[in-house]
Amino acid sequence: MKISIASSLLVEMLEPYKGRVFDPCCGSGGMFVQSLKFVDSHAGRVNDISIYGQESNQTTWRLAKMNLAIRGIDSSQVKWNNEGSFLNDAHKDLKADYIIANPPFNVSDWGGDLMRTDGRWQYGTPPTGNANFAWMQHFIYHLAPSGQAGVVLAKGALTSKTSGEGEIRKALVENGFIDCIVNLPAKLFLNTQIPAALWFMSRGSAGSPSGSGQRFRDRSNEILFIDARNLGHLINRRTRELSQEDIDKITGTYHNWRNLDGNYEDIAGFCASAPISKVKELDYVLTPGRYVGLPDDEDDFDFAERFAGLKAELEAQLKEEAELNEVIAENLSKIRMPNE
Repeated sequence: MKISIASSLLVEMLEPYKGRVFDPCCGSGGMFVQSLKFVDSHAGRVNDISIYGQESNQTTWRLAKMNLAIRGIDSSQVKWNNEGSFLNDAHKDLKADYIIANPPFNVSDWGGDLMRTDGRWQYGTPPTGNANFAWMQHFIYHLAPSGQAGVVLAKGALTSKTSGEGEIRKALVENGFIDCIVNLPAKLFLNTQIPAALWFMSRGSAGSPSGSGQRFRDRSNEILFIDARNLGHLINRRTRELSQEDIDKITGTYHNWRNLDGNYEDIAGFCASAPISKVKELDYVLTPGRYVGLPDDEDDFDFAERFAGLKAELEAQLKEEAELNEVIAENLSKIRMPNE
């Protein structure tokens, strides 16, 4: 997924108008930039948010600092050390209002063997061979009492039971942290073929009393599942993109489900609000397809139209393949052998 699309979806879901925004694996600062764009486009005040981050690659960290500097944003709390967020947490005491992150998937050399008794592992010790649930608990550790988090993780984290991961996922569900899961389409990521999902977590899922100014209802006994696998469009054989309409559909569903004034309803094949009791019945597996079911048959379904669309897509792909083969053949014909 292009980082702009990933960050746009996460930011528009969370709506970080005001408070502390934290990304402990911030890369070149894409999540920060998108947060600032969101505030600006919604007539908010950029000075109402504070940026906190950490990055282990010094070159990438410098890019993040530059990205913020050219926008006139204070980057003094975007820290670098080559040990990383697990071994050397640069913001040990930070409790963030928003955590927005795209951590590396399935990292095996994260130093877990040195941290078996770390205080962040309140819901189970993550396996040394995979950092996914170490990241999850790191995020939760840094959430303020009403904080929210939106992160991208490998889809395997929705179902894995390896080395205690299933027990950690169960604990996160039973403690009310999991707010929403979005299953993403394939081919969104340019740098990996690993399928991915979005996790939205909250420490404030119980909502607030009437008159407190809180916009969110009590959703502590349910999780929203969104299956977005059929959204997006192919821009070539290997890459799919989400349109703004697709992003609006996903974010609108979440906001209508979460907000006090929302108008939410389940849509077969796309979204479902499942009680925790249902999640327990399914052994705490969080794959959205298990909950949303199959789409209702549409009366206006046109087989001929659907077939024609698929046929046209295949023909376009075959044409692209033929053009690439011609280019390869032409380039090969220009290569001279050493004895020629």
